[in-house]
Amino acid sequence: MADDARVRNWWDGVRPYLEPAPLAAFFLGISSGFPFAMIAATLTTRLAEAGIEKSTVTAFALTFLAYNFKWLWAPLIDAVKLPLLGRIGQRVSWLIFTAALVMLSIIYLGSLDPGKDIAAVAVAAILVGVAGATFDVVIDAYRIELLEPRQLGVGSGMSQYGWRIGAAAAGATALVLAERFGWQVAYTTCAFFALFAIVTGLVMGEPIRRIAPKPLKGPVAAAIAYVSPLAEFFKRKGAALVLVFVLIHKLGDTLANLTFRLLFDDLGYTKDEVAIYDVGVGFWALLIGVFVGGFLYARLGMKKSVLISLILMAVSNFSFAALAATGHSNIGMAAAIGFENFASGIGGVCVVAYLSALCNLSFTATQFALLSAAASILGRFVTGTTAGGLIETFGYVDFYLLTTFLALPGVFLFWWMMKRGLVDQSLGTAGEVTSQEIVGAVDPAEKPT
Repeated sequence: MADDARVRNWWDGVRPYLEPAPLAAFFLGISSGFPFAMIAATLTTRLAEAGIEKSTVTAFALTFLAYNFKWLWAPLIDAVKLPLLGRIGQRVSWLIFTAALVMLSIIYLGSLDPGKDIAAVAVAAILVGVAGATFDVVIDAYRIELLEPRQLGVGSGMSQYGWRIGAAAAGATALVLAERFGWQVAYTTCAFFALFAIVTGLVMGEPIRRIAPKPLKGPVAAAIAYVSPLAEFFKRKGAALVLVFVLIHKLGDTLANLTFRLLFDDLGYTKDEVAIYDVGVGFWALLIGVFVGGFLYARLGMKKSVLISLILMAVSNFSFAALAATGHSNIGMAAAIGFENFASGIGGVCVVAYLSALCNLSFTATQFALLSAAASILGRFVTGTTAGGLIETFGYVDFYLLTTFLALPGVFLFWWMMKRGLVDQSLGTAGEVTSQEIVGAVDPAEKPT
């Protein structure tokens, strides 16, 4: 009996990852991750190979701005029905349409020669960025509407697994094919990573949980499409506090993350050591953290798992203060970077699942795009403008202690919202469990006969 119980407990932890909707989230994540890789390290390698100046190469980082401003056109994805293609469903039709845009823009980028027309390459890279960001909006909305509330944690984890695998696989594929057949063949081949999302959409179909917004007619339709998602969100009790939490909860973590390589360099770590401990240990720790995050969300529920993840992310910043105080230590670096990525994996799953649960199923694309942008914009602004100066002023130890302190307001605010019931009261329809889903969540073997 004890062995049977252990097997059952183990299977109960793994089973949610093998359900259709979380598996769909995995394949959607693969398609979501690869366009980013095509304009990140892959394009940087291609430009460097073509002899483009370093200042020009780094300027291509501006192509990522589309991912920060995708909320500007997200309402169109909620409100506009595509002609002809829209007959198969709002989400699936947009999924196919944006996947096609991504494929065409990447093939176009691959057809250009940076050495002959760098301006055209820049325009093509921007097109990939805009198409990829729009693809992300559709994929996020489709994923949230496909998952039941109990699956949001596991689904977010599977999506992150897919994103990282898609980005890594596309980047590696591009390099291998470019070495043998040239960049045009490499980019054209990688464009087909978008097919994972198309096939997933066709197999899974239109999400059952999606709530179609009311048809918009008249000259004010565009304005209503933008205002309605915001108005609906702020009608909820505690919405203003939720927004404050979303803005500040990643401030300390984001401020610290950008500076790790500076710390490693000043502590005298070699490139090999950074590759082994930062890239190697960090990668596996992150994957483990993602799995644990999905498990905690399923077992402990949204509120407890989010609170635990916030505490872990705050403590992870403190571990780098300890490393800075200790000095060059391979064990210390492995412990610090391993714990940081483990905590980030858990936080990425639980907090993203919480942001997903905040969405109203009538405005999923718009509200998640806004919430995900809000979750990073303050941290990126503060990081980019103050991180280096703070290190020069206070030193690494006090800097990481400061980032730990900056993470605490988010922890206490979420705890306070839990105690006041505001976390539950501010949820959108994506986080509400219907009676049908409650019945569906019961193990058939445990249903009364």
